[in-house]
Amino acid sequence: MVPSTLAQSSSQRTFSSADGALQALVSAAVAKDRSALARLFGPDYDQLLSGDDVEDAKDLSEFAAAVAESAELQKAGDSQYTVTIGKDNWPTPIPLVRNNGRWFFDTKAGLDEIINRRVGENEFSAITTCRAYAVAQWEYYTEGDWDHDGVAEYAQKLISSPGSHNGLYWETAEDDKPSPLGKLIGAAQAEGYGPEASSDENAGKGGSDKDVPQIDRAPYHGYYFKILTRQGPHAPGGKYSYIINGNMIAGYALVAYPDNWGNSGVMTFIINQQGRVYQKDLGPNTGTLAPAMTEYNPDPTWKLVEVQP
Repeated sequence: MVPSTLAQSSSQRTFSSADGALQALVSAAVAKDRSALARLFGPDYDQLLSGDDVEDAKDLSEFAAAVAESAELQKAGDSQYTVTIGKDNWPTPIPLVRNNGRWFFDTKAGLDEIINRRVGENEFSAITTCRAYAVAQWEYYTEGDWDHDGVAEYAQKLISSPGSHNGLYWETAEDDKPSPLGKLIGAAQAEGYGPEASSDENAGKGGSDKDVPQIDRAPYHGYYFKILTRQGPHAPGGKYSYIINGNMIAGYALVAYPDNWGNSGVMTFIINQQGRVYQKDLGPNTGTLAPAMTEYNPDPTWKLVEVQP
């Protein structure tokens, strides 16, 4: 009986030699041929993808570049090799194994490691983005009366309505000072994300979400972000709204949650004006629970993120 980890699909390519399998991988990767890669990795190929089209395209480009530099086989057992790629001989997570005299890529065996690596990278990015949001809010509060109402306030939106400065990001001319969130959005756009990658779901002051440019929302490094305009009883100072007479002057908060729990990320993160990031695993219902959050409320089930990015 063949172990489950060695049972390949009839639609998956197998090879008479390990070198043949390696050469097929190199050819498919360098050509960025997704169909050829799908045949190499079999029916579990889709599980290798994060669901974030930009991230997946970036990962493929980086993989192709590394494979073009170098691709070698490192013996990992009597019937198993690890493929190392790039100038640093990075060990790829999917083993090349032999079963019944044929070589194939055991995708199922490598999935856990792939997901662990991806989740770690995306969660690190989400924490960094939360901290960037806090810096942007302070800049927004201290550096201008953006809506000219005489009140220093925090932004209730991430992306400004067209022609307005009612969010943390707005388009600027080349010589203008960037908006508070401009550097982060600029970096996101450089990676292939649009402003929608960080768009929130709040109907903030100065316009509703229908005023935000209508571009399909997409996760940013596997995460969505939403501004919270109030805090709950477990936050320092107790339960209250950050908004007074229409202006968000009593504080601010943000929740960051994974697009695909268990695949693009596991932890949900929150931050407020005190700058502390808390995390919690909301489980398989993250996609329902996190978007429904309306307040920053770090009860004892939320744990402080100790490691500072």
